[in-house]
Amino acid sequence: MKLFRDRRSTPLWRDEFAIDQADERYVNRRQFSKFLVLTSLGMLVGNVMIAVRSWLRGAPPPLPAAPVATASEIPVGAVKLFNYPTPQDPCILVRVAAERFVAYSQKCTHLSCAVYYEAAEKRLECPCHQGYFSVEDGSVLQGPPPRPLPRVVIEQRGETLVATGIETGARPGGHA
Repeated sequence: MKLFRDRRSTPLWRDEFAIDQADERYVNRRQFSKFLVLTSLGMLVGNVMIAVRSWLRGAPPPLPAAPVATASEIPVGAVKLFNYPTPQDPCILVRVAAERFVAYSQKCTHLSCAVYYEAAEKRLECPCHQGYFSVEDGSVLQGPPPRPLPRVVIEQRGETLVATGIETGARPGGHA
């Protein structure tokens, strides 16, 4: 009976690869530490690259002003759908009072379903997953949406309502 095996008779791959299933699942501390260090280093490099790219890019250019509607064409409690800043960005304008207009992106922050205004409840609703937003400031009232609706900045220039930018956080009291 042989207690020691002859190294020349066994192939090298048998020493490198575990055959026993228990040995296959075993990870020693050195391998685990190596994995953690390399993963952390990869995340650090990725974050540094993102920070450098955003720093080099600078501030985004201001959005163009675009006329949306005239104040007289929208009665109190009514809505007007429009696109801003590009034709692929649907928005909703709501006249909440005689001299007060609010506008938001029409894409729900959950899964981008179109939101609509529910006048009886005075809120914006997402029919896909029963998400509700405040018409006053775009904040989430209920449901799965994780963030408030982006607010479209509306200025009233005479009779014309003009979209001038987008704010991504909820701002109470935002109005024309």
